[in-house]
Amino acid sequence: MKRCLDVAYPNAHCELNFSTPLELLVAVILSAQCTDERVNQVTPALFARYPTASDYAGAERTELEELIRPTGFFRNKATSLMGLGAALVDRHGGEVPGRLDELVKLPGVGRKTANVVLGEAFGVPGITVDTHFGRLVRRWGWTDSEDPVKVEHEIGSLFPRKEWTMLSHRVIFHGRRVCHSRRPACGACPLARDCPSFGAGPTEFDVAAKLVKGAERDHLLELVTRS
Repeated sequence: MKRCLDVAYPNAHCELNFSTPLELLVAVILSAQCTDERVNQVTPALFARYPTASDYAGAERTELEELIRPTGFFRNKATSLMGLGAALVDRHGGEVPGRLDELVKLPGVGRKTANVVLGEAFGVPGITVDTHFGRLVRRWGWTDSEDPVKVEHEIGSLFPRKEWTMLSHRVIFHGRRVCHSRRPACGACPLARDCPSFGAGPTEFDVAAKLVKGAERDHLLELVTRS
């Protein structure tokens, strides 16, 4: 199944736009209960207005909330971003730390967020257990745990550490494009042959193919039809 994922999503990547570790950290915080696409619509103006941690620390709340309003839960997220900026200035000289134990102590930052930042901004392998990742690895029988930390450790024990970051991207890509929560596209899934949950969604190719999303759609359907 891992080999099929590699073939299906050779170019899987973080879908949040960023150019610095701080921008990535902010974008991941904003992505909670929001699509990456919506976050990417908001962040250009946000990043231009607040280029440094001290800018977030000293932000005028009303202005910050208005900029991030489209991402939802904007009051809580504004609180996190202002607290994040202050913590980075006070504890890390305004720089984003490259260690998990330091990242998770920052406001609004949990293990999922920390692992994304470590993997993308610092090249430190990590497993990102978001809702897609957790759903899929349970469907595949790789774990039966619901606890994200346990899932992270259990899946990490199955694969070499150097593969963790790309594995996370590929599983998340598959969850967004094919293995949906309510109606997985089972009949048009390149992993169907090895999936113990085959049949959770439509198994007819023509029906399932309509559920496949994303720029990789043609590539994914070709993998299925030629197999």
